[in-house]
Amino acid sequence: MRATRKPAEIRRKLIEFDQETWQALDLLSRDSMTSLQELADEAFRDLLRKHGRPTDLKAALRASARQPPARSGTKSSG
Repeated sequence: MRATRKPAEIRRKLIEFDQETWQALDLLSRDSMTSLQELADEAFRDLLRKHGRPTDLKAALRASARQPPARSGTKSSG
């Protein structure tokens, strides 16, 4: 079950599906007894993982801790 989110944390985007994709998603939603929102959440998490992007704040912090420290903007002469 999805955690309740504060209104400031919710972002909405209108997306469009062709008829065949909509029917397939609707059938999957009914067969798996999940909402379209839950299917979309799962799909976007999978897409972010595929592209090596963090899926939540905890993962983002872990990823930034693994990266080497940024170099300063000064160059040494020599």
